[in-house]
Amino acid sequence: MKKRKLGNSQLEVSSIGLGCMSMSFGYGPAKDKQEMIRLIRFAVEQGVTFFDTAEAYGPFTNEELLGEALAPYRDEVIIATKFGFENGDSVKGLNSRPENIRAVAEASLRRLRTGHIDLFYQHRTDPNVPIEEVAGTVKELIGEGKVKHFGLSEAGAQTIRKAHAVQPVTALQSEYSLWWREPEKEVIPTLEELGIGFVPFSPLGKGFLTGAIDQNTKFDSTDFRNIVPRFSEENRKANQALVDLLGRIAKDRNATPAQIALAWLLAQKPWIVPIPGTTKQHRLKENLGAAAIELTSGDILEIEQAVSKVEIQGARYPEHLQRRVGR
Repeated sequence: MKKRKLGNSQLEVSSIGLGCMSMSFGYGPAKDKQEMIRLIRFAVEQGVTFFDTAEAYGPFTNEELLGEALAPYRDEVIIATKFGFENGDSVKGLNSRPENIRAVAEASLRRLRTGHIDLFYQHRTDPNVPIEEVAGTVKELIGEGKVKHFGLSEAGAQTIRKAHAVQPVTALQSEYSLWWREPEKEVIPTLEELGIGFVPFSPLGKGFLTGAIDQNTKFDSTDFRNIVPRFSEENRKANQALVDLLGRIAKDRNATPAQIALAWLLAQKPWIVPIPGTTKQHRLKENLGAAAIELTSGDILEIEQAVSKVEIQGARYPEHLQRRVGR
């Protein structure tokens, strides 16, 4: 597995990481714990060194899962987790007050069975707490050796600049893929200017770009895609054009649509590290295979021209969640 550095920080990770949220939260019932431990350890064997979790995934159970799974490999891997919700519950609202950040750090260290958090993200920007105060608190935790690097998630360019002035931001984690390209307008140029790495979540469009989902797919009642406008039946039908297009490009290169979508992301910038999530070993192997696909400038141009003809339908979040992003 190739390695990449997140911006100017010198934090080196596998060029594709593993998003672990879906193992415990968000996409239907939590999966079998022992099965997921095997999957995480299989990822390590395949060369993955970058694992993403959060106290809110569960809440708490995903961090416990990673703590157990990665304990034998702790010195070989980078673990990213997040703070910023009331009692770790995204439904209860935001809380990035300094005392909460500290409490989350201590609790996460216990659950992750570790002496330090490699990358500590603010999960969402909290309008009630100045970002300078948030950055200052994480700076103190870094000084104490409890945290190694500071990250932001779904923050806007202005917030990134303000935070970075207090404590250098190592990485921004936000949604970015061939069907959500908003970060290209302001965020990616800001990251490039400041030397901050970019960690795209949902790089496969919450599973849609794999080609495994169509208008007839039924999601579990606890799957959050049920409330995502982009996943309405009519929008899935309209957006199928993008998946069909990826499928044609992939076939020409003896690859899968998912691999082309990930290879496209990797080709955008050398400091971009996507974190596709999965609960299946064969999907993990497929995703990691994207790291070996080198798209030429001609390939990129062909993908760009083809994608520009497809108009994506539906918002990526319902309105109440959209208000939390891009601040």
